[in-house]
Order: sequence, then C-alpha cells, then structure tokens
Amino acid sequence: MFDKILIANRGEIACRVMATARKLGVRSVAVFSDADAGAAHVAMADEAVHIGGPAPADSYLRGDVIIRAALDTGAQAIHPGYGFLSENPGFVEAVDAAGLVFIGPSASAIRKMGLKDAAKALMEEAGVPVVPGYHGENQDPGFLAEQAEAIGYPVLIKAVAGGGGKGMRKVEAAKGFGDALASAMGEARTAFGNDAVLIEKYIQQPRHIEVQVFGDGTHAVHLFERDCSLQRRHQKVIEEAPAPGMTEEMRAAMGEAGVRAAEAIGYSGAGTVEFIVDGSHGLRPDGFWFMEMNTRLQVEHPVTEAITGVDLVEWQLRVASGESLPCAQEDLSITGHAFEARLYAEDVPKGFLPATGTLAHLVFPDGARSDTGVRPGDAISPWYDPMIAKIITHGPTRGIALKQMEQALSHTEVAGSVTNLAFLRALTRHQGFAAGEVDTGLIDRDLDVLAKDPVACSRCRSLAALCALGLHEGQDALAGFTLWEPLHQYAVFGYRDEVLQAMVETLAPGHFRVTLEGAAHEVCRDLVGWRIDGALVPARVVRHAAGLHVFWGNAYGFDIIDPLDVAAAAGAVAGVIEAPMPGLVKAVFVEAGQRVAAGDRLAVLEAMKMEHTLSAGRDGVVAEVLAGAGDQVEAGAALIVLEEEE
Repeated sequence: MFDKILIANRGEIACRVMATARKLGVRSVAVFSDADAGAAHVAMADEAVHIGGPAPADSYLRGDVIIRAALDTGAQAIHPGYGFLSENPGFVEAVDAAGLVFIGPSASAIRKMGLKDAAKALMEEAGVPVVPGYHGENQDPGFLAEQAEAIGYPVLIKAVAGGGGKGMRKVEAAKGFGDALASAMGEARTAFGNDAVLIEKYIQQPRHIEVQVFGDGTHAVHLFERDCSLQRRHQKVIEEAPAPGMTEEMRAAMGEAGVRAAEAIGYSGAGTVEFIVDGSHGLRPDGFWFMEMNTRLQVEHPVTEAITGVDLVEWQLRVASGESLPCAQEDLSITGHAFEARLYAEDVPKGFLPATGTLAHLVFPDGARSDTGVRPGDAISPWYDPMIAKIITHGPTRGIALKQMEQALSHTEVAGSVTNLAFLRALTRHQGFAAGEVDTGLIDRDLDVLAKDPVACSRCRSLAALCALGLHEGQDALAGFTLWEPLHQYAVFGYRDEVLQAMVETLAPGHFRVTLEGAAHEVCRDLVGWRIDGALVPARVVRHAAGLHVFWGNAYGFDIIDPLDVAAAAGAVAGVIEAPMPGLVKAVFVEAGQRVAAGDRLAVLEAMKMEHTLSAGRDGVVAEVLAGAGDQVEAGAALIVLEEEE
C-alpha cells in the first residue's frame, strides 16, 4: 500500500478520497487554486500545495504543476477523482513517465473509450450490444441523411467527442435532419474542437442503466447496476441501485456485457459501462445497448457502495498499489436499495441556473450519508461545479429507501444560496417515480409541477416574525413579557422582494400571538418544539449572517430589515416620511420651507427600545411638519411631507 498519495481534484470528491486514504493509513496531499485556499479539502489533507489561479485551466488542469507537486511532497501516486484530468490519457502518460502511479486505468484504455464511435466499434467486436446506428468516418451531410433514413426515425445525432448533452439533437423526421445536423456539428466544434457526429436509433421510453465494473488489468468483476434515468438536460439528478424492475436474467446479461467491455481493453480500477435501455415493454435481455464507458470513478458511486458494502476508493488504492481484485464475482451480492440525490446551488424556477453565495448555515441530516466538500461559511464559487453535497440513503426496500430520502432532504438545511432542495423533495414524492416508472423524460414531462417554488404560508411567516424580533430561541423566558398586559411589538421583514409587517403580542413566556395581513396565529415554543394554533409543527427557525430561515420541509428564506430602510426606500423617496412602526417622536430637525438633501436627518423616532433616525429619501423642500417632539404616533403615520417634485 502507498504511504502518501496526491489527490488531483477539489471539493467533495477530494474529501471522499481522503477519507478512505486516512482509513487505510495513507497520507494525502491536496492541491488548491487561489479560490480554494480555505476550502474543506485543503483543511482535511495532511499537506496542501498551491497550483495556480481560480480558473481550472490555470490550476486543476495543469498536469505538469500537479505532477511536480506530487514529486516535491514525496507522493507515490495520484488519484484524479472525477472531472478535470481524470480521463486525460496524456496526463496518465505524464504521471507514468514521472515514476508515479496513476490510480485508474491505463492511457490506452482511456483512449479506446474516449471517442464514442471507436468505442462502439470496439464493443461490437467484444460482443457487447450497441444501438443500431452509423459510427463511421464519413461526415458528408447527404451521406449521414441516408444513414438516418436507413436506421429509421426518430434518430439521435451525437457528437463523437461529446458529453453533458452538448452536440446532441433528436430528429423526428427527415425534413428536420439537415438543420439539426448543422446545429449539432457547430455546438460540438465549439465545445470539443471536433465536429464529427454519429447517428443512432432513438430509443422510445429510454432508461439510463449503468454497470459498475472493476478490473485489475486482466480480469474484471461487476458490482451490479445503477439506474440514472432521472435526468434534466442529460444531467443526472437522483440515482439509485439496483434498477427498479430489474430481472435476474437481465442483470446477469448486463453484468456480463460490462465485464466483457472492461476486459476487452485491459481495464484497471473503477469504471462504469453505460447502457441505454428500452423501457417501453419492461426490462428484457435483448433491450439494452452500449452507450459509453466512463473510465473513472462516478459521482454516483456511493449507491453501489451502499448495496454491496464495498468501498470502491479502497479497491482503487489496493489495486493501484499492486494487489489483484479484492474478491471474486460470486462473492458479491446486493443488500437492500439505495438512492443518491445531488444537492446543487442552483435556481430551479429560473431554468436551473447555477448560483453562488456564502453558506451562512449548513446542516446535513442524521441517518443519511452526506458526501460534501463545503462547510458553513464556505463560498460557492463561480469557477467550479456548484454541487453542495450528495445525500445518500440505504434501506431494506426501494420504498423505504425513498421515504428515507424524502425525510433526509426535509432535514437538510442550507442558507446563503438558492438550492434545488425543493425540486429534489418534489421528485421523491412523484407518484410515477415512487412506483418505479422511470425514464429519462420523466422530469421534462412534469417540470412545471416539479420546479414550482413553494411559497411560505402565514404560519411560516409568523415564525419568521418572531425570529426577526429575536424571540425564536435562546432568550430569557420573560423576554417581551409584561406583568399587566401583553406587550405589543412590530416586526418588519422581507420575503421575495416584498416587505412584510407583523404585530407580535407576548401572552406568556414563550407564548405569542402573531398578527399578519389576513391571518393571526398563536405560536408557542416549548421543550418539544414549535406549536402553532395548538398543533406541533416540525419547523426549525435559524437566524444567520444572510438573514433568517424557516426550515419546514422546504427552506424558506427571509430578510431581516431595519424598519428605517422601509421608510427610506418607500415613503421617503415619494416625499412622505412615515413612522415605520408605533413609537415616540424624540426630535424633529426641520421646519416648513426648509430645503433638504437626500440622506439629511429629519427626525428621530423611539420604538422597540431603540432610536431610529428618519432621513430624506430625495432632495426637496419641506412642505409640512405633521408631528413634534413628544408625540406618540402609530405605524404608517405621516410625519414630514416634502413638496411635490416638478
């Protein structure tokens, strides 16, 4: 076994590899860019080396700098993780030339699987079923159109060097083929520097099922299948193992095909053989075809680990250090069912746009595996993939594992960035998905419902009002309580660009009446938790640097607003300076006819045991002064009026 390895990656996968290395007594070296100087994987490693600027091309894609870091720190091997240089045969050759061990397949194996057309031809030779199609070198548009006719519509145009859905077009009929081909080739040329395409039969009701394989360079085994059909724009969202509806006959056929694929190229290490499956009439041994092979550890490898009890990273290190396969095929078996959900910083209602932000609050659920590379206070950088974590559940049955996932997501708390948590929860409650009726089109068919952004109800807003006043937790039992009558306090807070106001009456220690526009609720906090109108609710309220959140199944974010900001932003700009809350006018600094400038101090209001300065929101002339020092005023009362602007 190695004494020290370098992980040529960052974030979640770097932390994942380090965890197993530490378990095996292997020291780890991290590399980091300018943007990752304070990252979790840097803190977790035994040593860390700076390798360049924040852009991947200036850091994590600089193979020569990474190899030099390994040599300088005395590392004996390099683990590539996934992405970046993990499937770059030139990097593998450079690692070998430097006298280091690449923890993964050979450069030759990566090259053989790197181009989809060549890989399919190789798989046909190895007896692995491939989708009917044209994978040749002739890229003449007229010739390709003839091939599409021969295959039969609908067909799929795919970039030979593609990935992530780029350079891919579905064509329903011959008249649309020419435009789709030109578009796919153009996109492929831009993304990969290679505009070559292949044409395949488009599979109706397709499912994406992949087989985890592991080889030692001579022999290989499979660790069963994963279903990755739940996708959005060809990106996986929730993966599971084993595949729902899988028969023993088909599992054996797919597993054997995966092993043949691995052994045909002398594969060493962890790899995944991806198949497209026709799910229109159930799973059949004659209804699956080779798509591609990923010559690295997959993002979704934890679900395979959960059902087999195998640590795939441990196997990688052991085989790379010279051991043979850790076990035979007959020693491997499936126990239970597992799901993995990918938690991203992304704005789902806005088309799944990647998001950034500082994670002001971050809590992962008990009872589930959470693979992450970030901590509270870390920033989601615009330079890299915005994954926050992978949440993994494992249960004795598919139904139980899915319920566990829904619960785990309900107890995952993230503040400081928008996330896809509500979207993931909606998927776990989708009737078709729960029934195992899975195909790659499920999300797009029901996207309007799945991507709907949940809106905070009045009960949720009442909890936010208490938090805005600091009454949510950790307070003296008598805070806000008066002996003779309930104390009235006014909360001002923001929600989705809207300013909300609530009146809070303290009825008893920890017992409040919250009145909002159109609703009123009695809210209690006791040793068990929150009760609203007598009913116990599973809500958590957190105040943090970015505002406040109510976590109640979904995450509802609110802004903490200084009431003065409301006056300045609204009435003050319009020329009417209003009392943002009930209070006592302590002082007035202007008189009628006086010229003022934006930002000038006009009056002081005492409210909620604090003094608030009211300022002019624009330049103007004072038309009226409607209150004087010592006056008690209600919320919204006009105090000073400026002349109308010409």
